[in-house]
Amino acid sequence: MTSGRRAVSSSPTDPGNGAAAAARSLVDVTMPQMGVSVAEGTLVAWHKRVGDWVEAEETICEISTDKVDSDVPAPASGRVAEILVELEQTVPVGSVLARIATDALAGQPHPDERMDGPEQEPASQGAEQRAHERSDAPGEGPPPAGADRPTGSRGAPSLQPAPAGDERRHYSPVVQRIAESEGVDLAQVAGSGRRGRVTKHDVLAFVARRRSKRELGEPAEEPREPPLHSESPYREPLAPSASGRAPSNTGESERLSRMRRSIAEHMLRSLRTAAHCTSIVEADFSAVEAAREALGLTYLPFVARCVIGALRAHPELNATLEGESLTLHQAVNLGIAISLGRDGLIVPVIHDAHELSHEGLARRISELSRRARAGELSVDDVRGGTFTITNPGSFGTLASTPIINQPQVAILDLEAVVKRPVVVSDEAGRDSIAIRPMAYLCLSWDHRALDGALAAQFLATLRERIEGWSA
Repeated sequence: MTSGRRAVSSSPTDPGNGAAAAARSLVDVTMPQMGVSVAEGTLVAWHKRVGDWVEAEETICEISTDKVDSDVPAPASGRVAEILVELEQTVPVGSVLARIATDALAGQPHPDERMDGPEQEPASQGAEQRAHERSDAPGEGPPPAGADRPTGSRGAPSLQPAPAGDERRHYSPVVQRIAESEGVDLAQVAGSGRRGRVTKHDVLAFVARRRSKRELGEPAEEPREPPLHSESPYREPLAPSASGRAPSNTGESERLSRMRRSIAEHMLRSLRTAAHCTSIVEADFSAVEAAREALGLTYLPFVARCVIGALRAHPELNATLEGESLTLHQAVNLGIAISLGRDGLIVPVIHDAHELSHEGLARRISELSRRARAGELSVDDVRGGTFTITNPGSFGTLASTPIINQPQVAILDLEAVVKRPVVVSDEAGRDSIAIRPMAYLCLSWDHRALDGALAAQFLATLRERIEGWSA
């Protein structure tokens, strides 16, 4: 992360300055460069407020890009002097998010601040005196009760506790994603952050402790009782109206998450950009089934290995199309779509996948899946893909038409492997009916870069490799 250090001279007339001017050293906290393809980020959570003490490398805020979410560490120890970006605001890379005062004027943290974080927002005597002078100025005074208070870009975002029954909104997206993927009730997790805020490290530590207890055969922790004032998520049905007609159900609206908005933008851009076509073949997984059961693996690494072989035979599909330039890539950088539950999906990339065996691919897929659901992927993990595999068949689907991951020219959809009766022929050419594990392979391809014959040839090669699997 980049940061800038500068000296700011206080005005001699500043009430908080005293009789002489003083130079105050401020360190900029900037939007980090998360990768060459990332130009901006959205601020999704502040961990500190103006006046809070922060240690160097301590998380000061969280950001979200169209690739991954990330914590932003403080570049130096000191007090937060300014917060310049509000929650959900999107700013370019390099923009100043906040400033930290690091000189003697910042003071030293109280022991409680180092241990548990401040319980109240500290304010310097100068700030108090300036606030007092403003309140005595003609025509100024405290806003009337109930008046809207503007939240300027230099003000600290509100960190007030959520009302009862709405605590989830005060968990960061990273924390919520980990909790959902690991099946963690966040009410059971003790927070180490400010005002007991649950951090990513708290959830990961909780998951590690729980896993350790399970391995040792110890009983799981007793769930905590919910707070007495919490509101039940279930409500009594409304009584029929006087006319006898049931009232209409208007539902509840919520803003799409940053990741959901990013997915929507990418999918619409792909549909507007590529000339989508879909071709489908059916493959017999009998040979893969036998090998899979012997190794205890899923179907995906076997299909991935067969895809790599088919891409070697038909390199036109291992390509990216940008503008009028079509690039055929030597290396196979295989994207694997991973579901993050309600939050959406992400496509980490196995770089140089052609160098791995099916067992090596299985290990990489497992590791990337774990890191994706824990919010630990870097930008390098999700860029540079040349071909993508999506696997909705693990949820039981039979056929889909996937949307191409731009700027790639094709994406393969692996559907559910299901036992079906099929006609098979023996060496003498006699037909019979047999029960075989079958699955549809759906290929969406860009007609700007490919024609139907090439897409069909790729699928034929892929089917041959699956049906004739040999390690």
